[in-house]
Formats: sequence, C-alpha cells, structure tokens
Amino acid sequence: MSGLRARIAALDSERGAPDDPSDAAALLSLLRLLYRVGRADLPLGRLFEGHVDATQIVARYGDPAQRAALSSAVRAGAALGVWNADLPGEPLRLDHGRLSGGKSFASGAGLLSHALVTVETVGGRQLVLLDLAAAPPAIDRGVWHVVGMQRSETHVVRWHGASAGAATLIGAPDDYVREPWFSGGALRFAAVQAGGVARVVDQVRDHLVTAGRAADPHQAGRLARLYALAEQAAAAVRRAAAGWFADADARLPLVAAARCAVYATGGEALSLAQEAVGVQALFLDHPLAATITDLAMYLRQPGPDTQRMLVGAAVAAGVLRPAL
Repeated sequence: MSGLRARIAALDSERGAPDDPSDAAALLSLLRLLYRVGRADLPLGRLFEGHVDATQIVARYGDPAQRAALSSAVRAGAALGVWNADLPGEPLRLDHGRLSGGKSFASGAGLLSHALVTVETVGGRQLVLLDLAAAPPAIDRGVWHVVGMQRSETHVVRWHGASAGAATLIGAPDDYVREPWFSGGALRFAAVQAGGVARVVDQVRDHLVTAGRAADPHQAGRLARLYALAEQAAAAVRRAAAGWFADADARLPLVAAARCAVYATGGEALSLAQEAVGVQALFLDHPLAATITDLAMYLRQPGPDTQRMLVGAAVAAGVLRPAL
C-alpha cells in the first residue's frame, strides 16, 4: 500500500462508515476530522476530502453489490477521488462500454486506486467508478506547474478505449448534481480550508515564540487577529453543520456563508502571516512557505461571487439572520 493510501486508510478507520452523516453530531464529527487533517497537511486534506466525497456518493447512489464492493475495497486500503472537470475539447465519453477522452484537475492522479468520473449521456451526467489498476489513464503531468498544492498531484488524465461495463455505473444520470448534496458537499472542503487557516496561526505563533518576538505589541496584535480569523472560519463551518438538519431552507445558504467566511478569513490570515514573519516566510525551507502557497491555491475554489450572491439573497429573504 502506498504512503498516501496508508494515511487515508488510517483516517478512514477514525471516520467509520462511508455513509452520509445521519445527524448534526455525526456531520460535525466528520468536519472536525477534515479540519484536523487540513491543519496538519493541506494537500493530504484535499485528497482525503475527495476520498470522503467519492465514498459517500457510492454509499448514497450505489446498488447493494456496489456498496459491498466499496466497503471491501476501503477495508483493503483503497483511496478514491472524484474527477469531474471536463478536459476542453476532449470530454470523457462512454460508448458501448468503452471510455475515451479526459479529465482535467484530476487530484491524486497516480496516487489513487479508484476514481469516480462523470460522462455525458442522453439522460444527463453519469457517474462511473473506475478501478485505476484495471483501467489506468494516461497521466499528463505537464500542466500542474503551480506554486501551491503540488503534492496533490492534480493532473490531466486520458483514456483511450478503456473498458467500463454496466457494473461500473453508479446511480442514475444526474445523480451527481442532485441537491442538496452537490452544493452542500462544499462544506467538507471549507472545513479543510478552515483547518489551513488554523495552521497559519500555529506556524506564525511558533515562529514568533522561537524568535522571541511574540511579546512585541504589534506582533501580539497580529496573533490576536489571526486567532479571531481562525475562530470565524471554524464558527461558520460549525454553524452550517448545525443548520444542515435543523432548517432545510437555510442549509445551502449556510454552506455558502461558510465558504465566504473561510475565503475572506483565509485571505486576511495569509496577508497577516507575511506581515508577521516577513521575508523569512518566503524562503522555501521555512514551514510557513508551503502553507501560504498551499492555502492560497486551495482557497481559489470556483464561484466565490456566486456564493456571496446566494448569501445576500438568503439574508434579503429572511432565511439567514444573525443570532448568538
């Protein structure tokens, strides 16, 4: 078993069953695990969140045989991901049981054992679960030249006539984009990102304490603000978790609000961290350097303006109200 798969297997043993959380306490427990992983290792958090997403999708939409096969594979150390982003000009197609085409932004390419991919069908977007040992893609590593999240191994993948029989189809067309799970799943990566904000606080604190600069009043003020930002990010995730089961109308606006909060607090935390540590934070051998670039990259999830519009509309409609 690869090092990544061993780490995911260890985290899976803490998570328990791959099913969707059944109540607020179970959801919060999962989000706290994702938060802790993001606080320790953001690229691992990105890949583990994808694994959780994939296993929940199979548990939600798979038939009994597929769910049993998933459980067996996970117990054996399988690591899954979801590869949904279409490759421009080469969309992935399924024709008479054969896959051809590609996906971009395929995180974990070369590391994962299984991938859930989407293909366009007459009925809509269809999920296909691939054993990557049986249907290995060609991996193009020439695109992922980025300053952060390099270890997520996010590449372009292509298949040329790979076998994908009916048994690999998960659920019905368009199950993948079914709400509230499609948009609501963003709460998982928001939890990982919030853990990344806490990691910034940890590393700035450690640097200042080691350098004997934590008592400087300006640095103490920065540490106080960093703590407040990390708390804001975590509180928004907790609030969305509590509201998921309590108010069906508010659940997706609360997830959007959590995304907005983590995006805003993460951006400010990165700026403050560089002010506090100075040029040392940009040296490759400084622990904060990787965190800064990893979190900056990971925060750039698509559609931040759309999330703010959703939150604003929910406030205008009285669906979201400030409360203590």
